Amino acid sequence: MKDKILTRMGDGERVWLSAAEIKEDIAAGAEDAARRAKVPPLSAEEQEQLFDIIADPSRAVSVSPGEELIVTDDGGTMSFYTCQDGGGVGVPLSRMQAILVYERACGADTTSMGHSDYSFKPVKPIINFEMNEYYTTSMMTTVPFFYGAQPNMGLYYQPDGPCPNPADLMPAGKIKEAREAQERAAEYLKKDLVFVGKKMASVGCEGLNFDTSGSAGDADFLAALEAVRELKQGLDHMPIIMGSANEFVLGMHGAVTFDGQRLAGMYPHRQVKVVEAAGADVFGVAVGTNTNETVPWNLARTLTYVKETVKTANIPVHVNVGMGVGGVPMMESPPLDTVSRVSKALAKIGKIDGL
Repeated sequence: MKDKILTRMGDGERVWLSAAEIKEDIAAGAEDAARRAKVPPLSAEEQEQLFDIIADPSRAVSVSPGEELIVTDDGGTMSFYTCQDGGGVGVPLSRMQAILVYERACGADTTSMGHSDYSFKPVKPIINFEMNEYYTTSMMTTVPFFYGAQPNMGLYYQPDGPCPNPADLMPAGKIKEAREAQERAAEYLKKDLVFVGKKMASVGCEGLNFDTSGSAGDADFLAALEAVRELKQGLDHMPIIMGSANEFVLGMHGAVTFDGQRLAGMYPHRQVKVVEAAGADVFGVAVGTNTNETVPWNLARTLTYVKETVKTANIPVHVNVGMGVGGVPMMESPPLDTVSRVSKALAKIGKIDGL
């Protein structure tokens, strides 16, 4: 394919594009994010830098020696022991073995442990088991070892939880009842996040991870923020990472506020400020991948959000990079050619932080 450059679509399909087509997609992706979040797009120089990273003929790319960043992990070890149906590599390992393999064989900067359902609600009734497992494994690890999961407020709605389901109430026009259900669910969620956090802290937890906060909307995001604030009042020594679920907070409730700020519709550069105010130590940006667009388009869009977030933040900003987020294609096993380009671009252009 003379005069063409190999890249991918957001679903992972390989495509050959001309240099002009790639540059056009980079500009369009950056403009899409800038328009939505009302932030500056990537500069012409940054767009050219991104083009050079994408157009590099090597299968995998990297930053230069000395420019590496220490990164955080959320749930990576689960891929080894196939905790999720249809996911993982299917190696017959225990949870502890998977964590140690990830640390020692893969050279991970940090590692983590979580319940196989990867939500905090199922952890509450088995907290003593999780505390024992965490403590035992922490005696074997050297790198920072986090305990984490999703707040996942959806589990507090019927039929799985005690609260009426807003998804049933809103189509029926019962907006007030739907909001009340979300507020009640948020209270349950906050209490469980605080309960699990305090229990894990009692066995020397090296870090707590509220991953994908806001997945059930703005009330879910609020519950995580309030839990962070309460935990930090008595457990300031335990670092807390708070990652978002999307590039903007879904307004499922629409009116909840934190410190007087309406959460619905917040983009990452504003999300990080309320996360800071709550007391979290690291913020994780999540930007969804559009499978109908190319990787250059998606990556430019991600970088536009991330660059402004880093500029605004006073705490370290990391980026959720994986299947279908952060510019990576929606593939169960994301390709190295794309992941490495995303990683380099986030470090060089997005200016993300190490720990």
